[in-house]
Amino acid sequence: MNISLERRYQGRLEEFSARHVFLVDLAMVLALMGCTALGATLTMPGAGPPDHDETTAAVMGVACLVLLKHRTHPRVAVVVAGACTVAAVGLGYLVTPLLLAPVMAALYWLAALTDRRSTRVYGLPALLAVTVAAVFSGSMNHVSLLLRTIGPIFWLMLPLAAGKMTQLRRAYLQSLQARAEHAERTREEEARLRVTEERVRIARELHDVVAHHMALANAQAGTAAHLALTSPEQSRKILTDLTGTTSSALRELKATLGLLRDDDAPGSSGLEPSPGLARLPELVSACESAGLEVTVTTKGEPQPLSPGVDLTAYRIVQEALTNVTKHATAEAVHVLLVYTGSRLLITVTNDGPSVPEVARGRGFGVMGMRERALSIGGELCAGPRPQGGFEVTTALPLQPAPHLAEGTIA
Repeated sequence: MNISLERRYQGRLEEFSARHVFLVDLAMVLALMGCTALGATLTMPGAGPPDHDETTAAVMGVACLVLLKHRTHPRVAVVVAGACTVAAVGLGYLVTPLLLAPVMAALYWLAALTDRRSTRVYGLPALLAVTVAAVFSGSMNHVSLLLRTIGPIFWLMLPLAAGKMTQLRRAYLQSLQARAEHAERTREEEARLRVTEERVRIARELHDVVAHHMALANAQAGTAAHLALTSPEQSRKILTDLTGTTSSALRELKATLGLLRDDDAPGSSGLEPSPGLARLPELVSACESAGLEVTVTTKGEPQPLSPGVDLTAYRIVQEALTNVTKHATAEAVHVLLVYTGSRLLITVTNDGPSVPEVARGRGFGVMGMRERALSIGGELCAGPRPQGGFEVTTALPLQPAPHLAEGTIA
C-alpha cells in the first residue's frame, strides 16, 4: 500500500513539475537564496561576519537568479554561479555548503544535462576556482590547509556525481521505454503475421477440400447424366458414388472448420484425423468413379511420415488429380511415389492438354501446392511436359525441421 501511494504521489509531482516548470525553478531559486543568506551569517568561533552585506546579497542573488536559465544554458549558469561564489569567498565569508549551494546546484544541472566533455571543461575549472579561493580565504585561517582543500572539493564533487547518475538513470529509463515500445510493436506485428498465416492456411485447406470434391461431384453428375439413358445401372452406381463424394466433402469441411473452434471443452467430440497417404485408395476410387483412370506406383521401402508431411503429400496428390479432373481432357493419370533416403518424391503426370493458366502454373491450386511443399521444407515444380500433358513433381522431407513442422496444419 505504501509503495503504491509513494508511486502515485511521485507521478503527480513529476506531472506538476512538467506542467509548471517556471514555478518549480523559481521555488528552487528562492530556496537557494535562503541558503546563501543563512550561510553568509555563519562564521568561525570568536570571529564576526564580514561587513559586505549589500555586496554579498547582490553577488549571491545573481548566482541564484542565473539558475532560472539552467535548463537552456547550464554552462553559463556554472560560470556565473562559480564566479559569484569565488567573489563571496574572496570577500571573507566562510566556505560552507550553504554558501556553496548555488554553484552546487549549477554543477548538478551541468552534469545532468550536458555531455562529459562539457562537464570537464566547465565543471572542473569552477571546482578548482572555488577551492583555490577557499585555500587563500582569510575566513579559513584557523582551518588546516588539508581541510580547506578537501572540504570544497568534496562538497562540489557530490553534485557532479549526482548529476551524472541522474543522466545515466534517465538514459537507462529511456532505453527501457524504447525496448518496451519495440517489443510491443514486435508483438503486434508477430500477431498480425500469425493471423495472416493462419488465414492463408485455412483458405488453402478449404480450397483443397472444396475444389476437389466439387470437381469430382461435377464430373460424376455429368457422367451419370450422360449414361442415364444408355446405361442406367452404371448411372445409378455413379450417383451412389456421388453421394459418398458429397458426404466425404462435408466431413472434411467440418473437420477443417473445427480448427477454428475451441475443441478443449469437456464433452466436445474430437475432430476427424487429418487425411494422409493411407487414404490414397479412397481418393483413387473417387476419381475413377468420375471416369478418370488413376494408377499408383510405389518405389522404395515406404517410410513413416510425420503428420504434417503425410497431410501435405495427400493434399498435393489430391489437388493434382483435381486439376486433371477440372482442366484437362486426359483419361489416365499416373501417380509415382518414390522413397529415397530422407525424402519422398511424388510425381503426378497425365497426357492430356491443360488450360493455359494451369499449364503456366498460375492457378490457385498450383500456388497452394507450392506453398504446402515450402511450408515443410520441400520443393514443387508444375508445368507442361515436353511430350505432352502436364506434370507435378514434388520432393518432401520425411521429417521436417521442428520450426517448419509447427507451421503445418495438423
